[in-house]
Amino acid sequence: MASEPGIPNTAIVGLQWGDEGKGKFVDVLAAEHDVVVRFNGGANAGHTIVVEGERLALHLMPSAVLNPNCELVIANGTVIDPSILVEEIELVESRGLSLEGRLHVSSRAHVVLPWHSLLDGAAEARLSDRGDAIGTTKRGIGPAYADKIGRSMAIRIGDLLDEVHLEAHLDKIAPLRLEELKIAGNDTNIDTKELLSKLTRLGQILKPYITDTTWLLHDRVSEKRSILFEGANACLLDVDHGTYPYVTSSNASALGISPGTGLPAKTLGRVVGVVKAYSTRVGGGPFPTELDDAIGDQIRDRGREYGTTTGRPRRCGWIDMVALRYAAMVCGADSLAITLLDVLSGFDEIKLCTAYKAHSGEILDRFPPDARLLEGCTPVYESHQGWREEIDTCESISALPAACQAYLEAIQSHLGVPIEFVSVGPDRRQTMRCAVGTCHTNPKGVPWPLENA
Repeated sequence: MASEPGIPNTAIVGLQWGDEGKGKFVDVLAAEHDVVVRFNGGANAGHTIVVEGERLALHLMPSAVLNPNCELVIANGTVIDPSILVEEIELVESRGLSLEGRLHVSSRAHVVLPWHSLLDGAAEARLSDRGDAIGTTKRGIGPAYADKIGRSMAIRIGDLLDEVHLEAHLDKIAPLRLEELKIAGNDTNIDTKELLSKLTRLGQILKPYITDTTWLLHDRVSEKRSILFEGANACLLDVDHGTYPYVTSSNASALGISPGTGLPAKTLGRVVGVVKAYSTRVGGGPFPTELDDAIGDQIRDRGREYGTTTGRPRRCGWIDMVALRYAAMVCGADSLAITLLDVLSGFDEIKLCTAYKAHSGEILDRFPPDARLLEGCTPVYESHQGWREEIDTCESISALPAACQAYLEAIQSHLGVPIEFVSVGPDRRQTMRCAVGTCHTNPKGVPWPLENA
């Protein structure tokens, strides 16, 4: 059944360095949409959904999987490890949720193969020895995208259904990849026959779900179905517009939706930018507001800031308005979803970065996404009063401490984008929806009144 008329197609994208809690808002907004589409990335992403105390960690499956009324699409812009996808299908179905007729996997999505993760790990090890590691998840995402662009060495999901073609292609590319591994210092042997057998078996398991999702999505648009686009990673990790080279290997901003799905840009109706109430980053790369001290440790402990995919402790710091203004601009954010606000309870003072001071002493209010330019910038802070009360049981904006409300108003005032959602805990029920005006009619710097919708 189609959604109510007037519900726009919506994108949920992170405006920081990932881990903002996008999965929760995909889960929340899935009830208003008919189709949820994952358009980029691979199993390097991790979304954790908590409903009535049950935590479900996903890497490839769209986060609306718990909504039985939503179609789920893993589109052409993704790279897929078929073993992980099959594991997730089995996990979901073990909880009594049927995916038959609901899950659609693009035949054009590229396959992450065993040598991709091995090459990924070898490259990271060598760069780490020089102190230049990017901080990848070592799941082979970058090498898989590199093969996609290189064309001749790639395998797509649809190829898993043609054993004769797959065998011939593996016989061609496997010797080259194994030679590369030896040069990289890895003598792992990958038996091509065993790999063919495994991929063929996985292909048969996935066969009911594999389709041309570009046509499917255009059909849903023609049927007036409402689509929710789910971004993996986040804008500041976008391969073109993030802090290069410390980025992911795909277009993780809202700009990746069209090439990642085959739908034209005009299909997108609105963008909800998801923002942590503070900042985190995993892996290498510049992070101007990083707190390598007791305050950073306190944020990490309260926020349980450890990677869903890797388990690595995340780097933590104060919220960065300079970076967020840039990300909101690039993604065309129409509204904000603020997450993990409850983590900041207990601080006497909370800081907001409003500008950077460069080596030269110049004050910068425009984000330089090139990592070399960003390194060495120090934050210029605006101080705000903290609050001691725990807020995870608050059910309305008015129930939040006055200092907490003032902090939220400062965020939307600095960004010129209204807050639509506020999250005070991981559960779906710990979410407030705010009444917002149309951001384009409100002068920047004038806060929107925060009240529940």
